[in-house]
Amino acid sequence: MQQLIEKAAILHEALPYIRRFHGKTFVIKYGGHAMVDPELRDGFARDIVLMRYVGLNPIVVHGGGPQIDELLGRMGVESERIDGLRVTDDHTMEVVEMVLGGKINQEIVSLVCRHGGRAVGLSGKDDGFLLAEKVDRMRTKAGREVDPGRVGRMLEVRPKIVHQLVAGGFIPVIAPVAVDADGASLNVNADTVAGAVAAALEASKLVLMTDIEGIRGREGKVVSSLSAAEIGSLIADGVIEGGMIPKVQCGLEAIEAGVEKVHVIDGRTRHASLLEIFTDEGVGTQITS
Repeated sequence: MQQLIEKAAILHEALPYIRRFHGKTFVIKYGGHAMVDPELRDGFARDIVLMRYVGLNPIVVHGGGPQIDELLGRMGVESERIDGLRVTDDHTMEVVEMVLGGKINQEIVSLVCRHGGRAVGLSGKDDGFLLAEKVDRMRTKAGREVDPGRVGRMLEVRPKIVHQLVAGGFIPVIAPVAVDADGASLNVNADTVAGAVAAALEASKLVLMTDIEGIRGREGKVVSSLSAAEIGSLIADGVIEGGMIPKVQCGLEAIEAGVEKVHVIDGRTRHASLLEIFTDEGVGTQITS
């Protein structure tokens, strides 16, 4: 009985947030440890289904870097990264598309459905809704310019198919594989895709799940809230670097495009997305204009 009382109290505390966000679109980038740990995976799927049940419109964009690394490792292929972006030759692109657009995407769809939701998997090839162009040159930390292969830069999101799925009661689950003007596959950073999708859908929130507690400031401590200007300063001073750069850059672009808030949260925390959305304290760093 005590557990039921506690659950009822939690629900009552969440009611103001449920009312505030009813009918709003949230884009959630799902990645890191939360995709690997079975308990966290189940919790994430239940949370997404709950959001839909209470009137929110969650859109999932997933990553899969560790899974791609594992398969490439088994093939004896080493993968290089530049500022968090994977150098992708033609063979690696085949692996990326197979893992992201096939195995991982369908596993997430199946998991959401198993917990009572209605989910449909997509990649940028579906209705050509993620259009990108090939990145010709990237500069390594050593100053060397390299051709990163099938790495893409987002040009356009054509959201009609996503709108139709949401209107039909489905939860879209999006793999970050885009297409160029000729229909060829391009590997685009999942955070970048999530930001572009959030902007195109005029989402209220963009939530980026990570394996860190949030964004750290100059003193090395997690900062609960940062403005776009403060983020720019931290990047310029080298406080924010490496794989965190694509995350915050996509967040800044989403804010500039009209997304109200961006949240960088610790996906290793159970029910992280719900805690960030339905509590004042949150579990990470929010980025505001």
